[in-house]
Amino acid sequence: MVSYTTESIRNIALVGHGAAGKTTLVESILYHAGKLPTPGAIEKGNTVCDFDPQEKAHQHSLDSALVNLDYNGAHINLIDTPGFPDFLGQAIAALPAVETTAVVINAQTGIESGTQRIMERASERQQCRMIIVNKIDAENVDLAGLLGQIQDSFGKECLPINLPAGGGTHVVDCFFNPAGDSDFSNVAAAHSALIDQVVEVDEELMALYLEQGEDLHAEQLHAPFEKALREGHLIPICFVSARTGVGIKELLDIFVKLLPNPLEGNPEPFLQGTGDQGTELRAVPDPKLHAVAHVFKVLIDPFIGKLGIFRIHQGTVTKDSQLFIGDSRKPFKVSHLFHVHGKEHPEVNAAIPGDICAVAKVDEIHRDVVLHDSHDEDRIHLRPSRFPTPLFGLAIRAATRGDEQKLSDTVHKLLEEDPCLSLEHNAHTKETVLRGLSDLHLRLTLEKMQQRYNLQVETKPPKIAYKETVSQNAEGHHRHKKQTGGAGQFGEVFMRIEPLPRDAGFEFVSAVVGGTIPTSFLPAVEKGVREALQEGAIAGYPMQDVRAIAYDGKHHPVDSKEIAFITAGREAFLDAVSKAKPIILEPIVNLEVRTPADAVGAITGDLSSRRGRIAGTDAGPRGMSIIKAQVPLAELEGYESQLKSMTGGHGAYRIELSHYDPVPSDIQQKLHAAHKKPQES
Repeated sequence: MVSYTTESIRNIALVGHGAAGKTTLVESILYHAGKLPTPGAIEKGNTVCDFDPQEKAHQHSLDSALVNLDYNGAHINLIDTPGFPDFLGQAIAALPAVETTAVVINAQTGIESGTQRIMERASERQQCRMIIVNKIDAENVDLAGLLGQIQDSFGKECLPINLPAGGGTHVVDCFFNPAGDSDFSNVAAAHSALIDQVVEVDEELMALYLEQGEDLHAEQLHAPFEKALREGHLIPICFVSARTGVGIKELLDIFVKLLPNPLEGNPEPFLQGTGDQGTELRAVPDPKLHAVAHVFKVLIDPFIGKLGIFRIHQGTVTKDSQLFIGDSRKPFKVSHLFHVHGKEHPEVNAAIPGDICAVAKVDEIHRDVVLHDSHDEDRIHLRPSRFPTPLFGLAIRAATRGDEQKLSDTVHKLLEEDPCLSLEHNAHTKETVLRGLSDLHLRLTLEKMQQRYNLQVETKPPKIAYKETVSQNAEGHHRHKKQTGGAGQFGEVFMRIEPLPRDAGFEFVSAVVGGTIPTSFLPAVEKGVREALQEGAIAGYPMQDVRAIAYDGKHHPVDSKEIAFITAGREAFLDAVSKAKPIILEPIVNLEVRTPADAVGAITGDLSSRRGRIAGTDAGPRGMSIIKAQVPLAELEGYESQLKSMTGGHGAYRIELSHYDPVPSDIQQKLHAAHKKPQES
């Protein structure tokens, strides 16, 4: 069976901005733990985590990867996540699988946008956090300044648990054995600050500490240290050089001695029911209870097929276990149970609470589903993770005639693997649009299609995803009457519509009294309204943020049919919309531009010409500036090449959906005319 216990498991996600050295750090950890004879190198393409040919070619992580190791009685699961904002979804998806998020910071570049975003996401999930400062031996690093920057950005609860010494040739302990001198700061003062922070969460220990000073044993501090981590009252900082191995043994000791096991961390909140309205249900990490596991990653392996990777939160999963997938009534048998270590999948017989394992060739499995072995756990799910909205789009079609089905199959495989890809079929423009987080995200996705699945696609910029809504109350009416010999069709609907707050969606309300529209026909009325919502009323874009109230109508005992009330509902709704001052909405994005300081003026001027609103400019690391603005997405066509031109190729940007706003009247007229023209022809 299993050679370790739940108490000995440590689950840790390595996150942080790109080029912080996470993958190299994993190599160094595996080497110093005796799992590797020699550490691999990204330049040589022989690291455990970046095993995909595409990652080797581009020399940075594009997907999260798992490794596991045993060290000093602990079984450690590490998840190496990609750091560039283009692949943030993979990092966010890994967070529910771990107790601790370890944020890796490059000592040369300091705190970057990716660092801040992932710290916020880990805080939202109430996870224990730690900070690992890497590359401490690099040239021109200001570690004292970086420590101050960390505390300014993330709070005074960020405290060093060790400090670099000897010019980055070793580190000194500030917690267990505080002795020696560091390159900056004071070891004794760092030790006192740590102890003060830890005892604050335990009143009895605080009283004891005040009585006897700092003569507290590590055993006395373990429980309050864990509590301080869980409450976000302490975020320990440690210093390493993954390249030289400095601080790696000390880091492993911190993993084993101080980080929470699955019994100690903040448990992930499960809900039983529908959406966010379900009843909260806590999984208990007891190996004897019903099994409950969460699939946080799906990998389509070219050799073993679909791999569903899951974290066990409760119970035991064994080879031959029968597991239900979500609300499925039919279980599947676990024919093979795997650990995951880079590209290797060693088979195991059983897995306990806290374990991270995988099953293969189960087609029904998908990311974010809960696996369980009892109907007592039907309709349960984790509180959903919040992913960035994929806004960059490309209209795609198969380059070779006859490859349409292959394109569909391939795209759906990629969607299963990547939570920040989406696919839209736009009936109005007759386009199939693949959306991602950036041009690079989409470019590498298309490259994967070609290399892994031998599929060529043609692309073009897609139309903007406008939406329609109404700006005032109105009433509409339609009588549908058709006589074609024999039984006819008859349905009459009176409808009132009201605008809803932005992003509220759609509501259908029945206020019919006296049976003027029989209850059996009301779903048909709603169906007709929903058809109109999809088709739009002004320019063919989907409608949102409207309430439709059917309040009266007529029926015929013989001629009234479902199709009649579908038509009457649709036309009554469109009649009301035409009187309710309909408007077109456009997506507004938050834009963050990273640029050399000397290009700030040119960039802000260009953004203003694109109807952008500048929110502010901040100083970034190494002479860079960060410009924040809100800009209509429609105005950013061709922005990447324009930014390169203005910054000599040194600028970069990212966008995130903010909200929808009404388009200016001249643009609305153009969109309406463009829609009307093909209709008339």
